[in-house]
Amino acid sequence: MPKVAVIFADGCEEIEGLSVVDVLRRLQVSCDMVGLDDIHVMGAHDIALTCDKVVGDDLLTYDMVVLPGGSGGAQRLRDSAQLQHLMQTRSEAGQWNAAMCAAPIALARYGLLTDTTFTMYPGMKDDIASETPGARFSEDMVVVDQDHKILTSRGPATALAFAFGIAEVLGVDPAPQKEAMLWNYLMK
Repeated sequence: MPKVAVIFADGCEEIEGLSVVDVLRRLQVSCDMVGLDDIHVMGAHDIALTCDKVVGDDLLTYDMVVLPGGSGGAQRLRDSAQLQHLMQTRSEAGQWNAAMCAAPIALARYGLLTDTTFTMYPGMKDDIASETPGARFSEDMVVVDQDHKILTSRGPATALAFAFGIAEVLGVDPAPQKEAMLWNYLMK
């Protein structure tokens, strides 16, 4: 069974991170909540989160690392030299990485969006597209760039689609939870 880490930083968009954790755990995928600097994280909407562990070298052992957005959280992720090193190492090893909403700014800073198709929160794409060689923005809800093993999504309302996309990329069929969580009803 795949193993996923979702990285939480102060100021994160809670729904984006917790939706991924919730959906993956419902699908029996091992999913750890990992604090950027501490196991105690305060989300952008004053929701206190308690993570399972703190960022460390074991991030290299996960099948996918996920970065939720939220402006403050995304900036903290972007500015972490330790996380940058780990994510670059993961990318060089051909491992999957994902980010949504504002968090692709971190992937761009790390150099992981070069020549990649991506999506993110509206209004933020121009900074990445202009500063990242070959980066191509898409308005799709979820974008999977198979060549670079990068998965991105738009924002809070796309969190479930993002989580289902992560499961699919990892070879886990999300169909049972799409039905159980009323996703199929919503999409009608």
